Amino acid sequence: MDHMVRAISANREVRAFAVSARDTVEEARKCHDTSPVVTAALGRLLLGGAMMGSMLQGKDVLTLIIRSEGPVEGLTVTADAEGHVKGFALEPQVINEVRASDGKLDVGGIVGSGTLKVIKDQGLKEPYTGEIDLVNGEIAEDLTYYFAMSEQVPSAVGLGVLMNKNNTVREAGGFIVQMLPGASEESISTIERNVANISSVTSYLREGKSPEDLIRIVMEGLEPEITSEIPVSFKCDCSREKVSKVLLSLGEKELHSLIERGEDTEVKCHFCNKAYSFSLEEIKELLNEGRTD
Repeated sequence: MDHMVRAISANREVRAFAVSARDTVEEARKCHDTSPVVTAALGRLLLGGAMMGSMLQGKDVLTLIIRSEGPVEGLTVTADAEGHVKGFALEPQVINEVRASDGKLDVGGIVGSGTLKVIKDQGLKEPYTGEIDLVNGEIAEDLTYYFAMSEQVPSAVGLGVLMNKNNTVREAGGFIVQMLPGASEESISTIERNVANISSVTSYLREGKSPEDLIRIVMEGLEPEITSEIPVSFKCDCSREKVSKVLLSLGEKELHSLIERGEDTEVKCHFCNKAYSFSLEEIKELLNEGRTD
């Protein structure tokens, strides 16, 4: 079962998150029919989003938006505090060559330069927004830089998606480890040493290691205590009612245009690709509803 764990060191100076979510990333791949390299890119952002979402409380919602100059053009992921995550790529079918240096999917190559925006809707009048320039488009390093620059939290992020030859997801997981205020040099050095010794997240997952094992590896020497476990899943909360509101928001002119086409209108959810069909009569009813409002 896909799940995530949270932990804290015995000295209360370091916290960490780790996730294994093969089925979650595979569900995203099936929804959007993504190419292997786009699956890897979107999967990494989904994994990071799931862990960052778990840092929220209650009904808070996190959105990660990458807009880039690379061929994928952009990625968007939304997550909540309960392990639900969803996302999409602007160009899901991008294909490129594997990196000659290590034979791995070149995520940075399809993302390229651009920006990462993090939006936290915490139920306040205005959501918190932080934005950085991408470091290299590999996602993990970009999130590490975001934490340092926008939240001033020294962090290390590791993310990985391993694909099967038939384009299904074999492994997907990651970790985030963060120094808490007042952390000692000893704790910082321990984490730096542990992270430097990690070759790749997917290599551990391929060996059968769990998120709990990842926590013990990244926090070795600091006596980590697992504080909670959360199931993780790809979940979209779209509905016919929500899509109707989107159509209504288009305005009278656009609804008239849809009616003049003389045929049913199909609207797809960006996040899960589910299609909703609206008849001419339903579009007319929306138009009248808009006039009433």
